[in-house]
Amino acid sequence: MQQRIVVVIGLGVGLYFFGGWVTTRGGAGAGWVAYAPLSHAVDTAQLPGSGLHPWVRLVIWLALIVVWVVASVAILRNPSGSNADDPVQ
Repeated sequence: MQQRIVVVIGLGVGLYFFGGWVTTRGGAGAGWVAYAPLSHAVDTAQLPGSGLHPWVRLVIWLALIVVWVVASVAILRNPSGSNADDPVQ
């Protein structure tokens, strides 16, 4: 059971990093982040049309959460079909 818990946690961390990578694809780079009042530089990270829409990011994260929950239930399910935690047995 402990190994299954480790697998579920590892899967969650892996999906977290994958989701972070997927949701930042197509976005503007980090670029210049300091304050330069006289440079008239445009912060491309704030321009509309750069990156994914917020609702698309939400759908991606919700889909990844569903994948994690379904996989966790499948991994943590008792393979013998009997309830080993039941004290009545």
